Amino acid sequence: MTAPAGDKQRAFQGEALLHADLLYNYALRMTNNVADAEDLLQEIFLTAYRFWDSDERGTNIRVWLFRMMKSSSTNRYWKEVRQPETAEYDEHTGAHALTKDDSEPRDAEQAIFSNLHDDEIQSAVASLPAEFRTVVILCDLEGMTYEEAADVMECPPGTVGSRLHRGRKLLRDALESYARSSGVVPGK
Repeated sequence: MTAPAGDKQRAFQGEALLHADLLYNYALRMTNNVADAEDLLQEIFLTAYRFWDSDERGTNIRVWLFRMMKSSSTNRYWKEVRQPETAEYDEHTGAHALTKDDSEPRDAEQAIFSNLHDDEIQSAVASLPAEFRTVVILCDLEGMTYEEAADVMECPPGTVGSRLHRGRKLLRDALESYARSSGVVPGK
């Protein structure tokens, strides 16, 4: 038997919507596109609300939401791979080049992240293979434990640890010359 709509809505707002900023940040880092991240977040919350009364949710709401986001992100990726590339009319008219994004960051963490990290660092994270990028984002940027990340990725915690180690190494290698040129690491 399902709870009345008002009870369901209050429970959903009290438990699921608390994680909106974390989920948005994860979506933004996975998609590297504000509009896609917002669409993904909306899709996740619609799905979560739809299945709110199901027993599949389990006890850790944050892991449940992140697992849905990872699954949805993967599905979107494969859908885009299979579809031919399309272009928007604005891309051909140059309208994107004339408009400036004046939107405010979603939270303080994002504001700090965007101010501290140059395009090279964001590109390095985005260029990681998906299994390494996901674990680096979940553990290093979102602060999840190995166990929580393992639940999201549906793999053993040991796999999370090895992927995190390899992902960090790939990032270090990708950013070595940038670190030298920006003075973070002295040159050889």
